[in-house]
Order: sequence, then structure tokens, then C-alpha cells
Amino acid sequence: MRPARWSPPVEPSAAELVVIKAVRRAKLFVFLRAHRHEVFDEDFQAELAQLYRDSPKGQPPVPPAQLALAVILQAYTGVSDDEVIEATVMDRRWQLVLDCLDEQTAPFAKGTLVGFRSRLIAADLDRRLIERTIQIAQVSKGFGPRALRAALDSSPLWGAGRVEDTYNLMGHALRKALGVIACQQGWGLTDVAEQVGTPILAASSLKAALDLDWDDPTARERAVAIVLAALRDVAGFVATQTDAEPAREAVRVAEQVRDQDVDVSASAPRLRQGVARDRRISVEDADMRHGRKSRSLLVDGYKRHILSDMDTDLVVAVGLTPANVPEAQVTDDIAADLASQEARLIELHIDRAYLSSRMVRDRGEELEIFCKAWFPGRSERVVEQVGTVRRCPLLMMYPTILPSVAMMSGCCTGRPETLRSRSVGWCCLMSGPTSTRGSVRSTSRAVRRS
Repeated sequence: MRPARWSPPVEPSAAELVVIKAVRRAKLFVFLRAHRHEVFDEDFQAELAQLYRDSPKGQPPVPPAQLALAVILQAYTGVSDDEVIEATVMDRRWQLVLDCLDEQTAPFAKGTLVGFRSRLIAADLDRRLIERTIQIAQVSKGFGPRALRAALDSSPLWGAGRVEDTYNLMGHALRKALGVIACQQGWGLTDVAEQVGTPILAASSLKAALDLDWDDPTARERAVAIVLAALRDVAGFVATQTDAEPAREAVRVAEQVRDQDVDVSASAPRLRQGVARDRRISVEDADMRHGRKSRSLLVDGYKRHILSDMDTDLVVAVGLTPANVPEAQVTDDIAADLASQEARLIELHIDRAYLSSRMVRDRGEELEIFCKAWFPGRSERVVEQVGTVRRCPLLMMYPTILPSVAMMSGCCTGRPETLRSRSVGWCCLMSGPTSTRGSVRSTSRAVRRS
């Protein structure tokens, strides 16, 4: 059953005006309340209604416009699905936008939100939702295609797939292959595993089924041999089946894990030392990767990259990369988003991980890049200081107003990769990659040294 059109009131009530007046930050709540009827006009609501089948059966769905607003707010605030449901009851800002002010029950359930978001992504309407919101924001706030002052940063996004070690990864993939065959032939998984000669694959955990002393190196080598034998048996069995491409794909996943994690060149196969480059960590999500956001923060999944307008706090462009991909590689996608909006960057605030990106390297004359400068190590001290003038290790001169404050008035010619050297410490103003196009500056006018 397709939903009816959502028609919340346009003019705010007295109670809503109190909430609007109390919002000091997070102005997106106020913007969405004021312009939700424009973002979700009759045509766009009809477009969202196409996500549902036109059937007389079932209960009327929650209006997709209301769910779409919740999706926008969830992305804006970075909360989980459970926290969204809590916010619709406990946060008056959310209630203001969703037209459920002072309601005691949530307007929708968690499953409804998850299902709608899946439909939205499958129909590629998530991008359409963002573009529509930005379009209305441009019209209502008068910032159409214009010069942008923006900040680009990344944050960890943990994947939904189960992260497993080598043994369980291979066991999971092989069990999945046998499960496909069992489902096609109407057998039980245990029956198929017995027929193939790999009863250990019927268990939910391969390591638990092996029941070995995992602190014993010889036991670990024996486990590798057992798993590789199971892989050979399952691969041979699946090869004899017809119409079993999903099972063959699962076998290929197990073979990928074997190739990246197992050293078969030795007399006895054993696990490789270290972590393979671009190592697969999940059977169900092929793109998840191990990565780092910082020295102490490990990520299993992805990095999300958000470009936000510093004047309006609106998200202008987004990017997504596996967690092991350097930040600099996402800027082509960010640039494509900006080009589709006819937006023009004149000021970009980034961290140093983006300095080697094409957006920085090939920037135009009008674009200024702001980032934090490096501080020198003990062996990378100032070469010379005479009076109020210092000379950095790249022999560039700049004045100082205090012994502990370096002002940005000198420049270091050269390519942006130069900034990857810690010896650039306080050389914060930088020319373009091969000429004087653009500049790279510190995020503050003065860089304090400890």
C-alpha cells in the first residue's frame, strides 16, 4: 500500500516558536522545520511513494517524507537507529522537524526506519534527497552556485559485516557455499557437509568445531591443513553442481582468504606473518577493510568524508572509502559532487592527510588551503635566528613577534608533498605545486610552539 501525502502545518505554532527560539546551534533543525513543505512538495513526495507497491493489502506506511527527514537528521547528528527512536520522543528539536511535538510515542519504529533507508538507497534516492535539500537551501538562503568556504574531514564508519580471523573467514565462506547447495536441493546443511566429507563446516564456528589448543603452534598448523583440505573438498563438490554460481562465488571468497593469509610455499602450510595488503576481513561485506583514523583508533570498515559549508553548516558533499584507503584518494568524488552543484571552492580547511590529494595539488589560483602545520622534532630545529627573523630547515625566512610564535609570512616553494616532511614545522604559507597558484596556510595566524 502506498502512503498518503504528508501535510504538516507550514506556520509554526506557539510551542514550536519556543523551541525554534531556544535552538542556538544545530540550525539545520530550524531550517528543515521552516522549509520541509518546500523540500517535500507534492512531486517529490509522489517520487518517494514509488518506493512502495500500490497494493490494497497491508497497513498504510509511515509517510516517506517524515522518514526522509529522520534520515537527514540521523546523518546530521551521527546517531544510531536506536537513538533516532529515542530522539523522536526525548528531543524537542527532532519533534519540531517531524511534527510530533510533545508526543509520548515515537512516530515510527526502528524497523520502519531501517526498511525505508534500504529502499531509499536501492532506488538511488538518497543522493536525490541530499540534492533536493541543498537545492531548497540555496533558493531560500540565497547561496546558489557561489564561492564556498568549506571544511573537509573524515570519520570512522564501522562496517556491518562480521569481522573474523582466517580460520573462521574460510569456514564461513565454505559453509555459505554448502548452504546454497543444501537450499537448492532441499537438504539440511549437516547432510551436505557429511556428503562432502567436511562435517566441521556444519558448526557455527569452525574454530570451536576443531577444538584445538590454539596456543600450540603445531596445533595451529594442523588447523590450517584441515581447513585447506575442506576447501579442496568443497571446491571439487561445487564444481560438479549446476546452476550454483552463488556457491562458486563463496568458494572464491575462501580462496581469496587462503591466498592472502596462508603461506603454502613451506613444507607445511601456515599462516603468514603480518597482515596482507588490502586484506579482506569479512565474508558478507567484500569492501570492509582494517584501517586507522589515528595511532590509537583502529577501524574495521570504512571512512566517511564530509565536506561542510562553514557559513551555513550544511553538508555539501560526501565520500566513502574503505578504512585502509588514504584520505587523499576521495577528493575526486568530492570534486564531482561540487561540480554537479556548480559550486566553487575558494577556501578549504583540511587536515594533513588530504595534502597530497589532487584537489590540493591541482588547485586553481583562487583556492586557499588551510591546514595545521607540523612541529619539528628534536633533530629538526631552526637553522638560524637573527633578531626577529628565523630561517626554517628549507632555508626560508620569516619574522617572529615572540620567541614562541611563528607568523605566516614566509613561503616554502616546492610541491605539496614537501609538507609531509616534519622539517616543514612552521612553514605554513605555501605556493602552488609548480608556480605561485593558491596557498596552503596554517589554521591559525600564529603557530604556537611548545
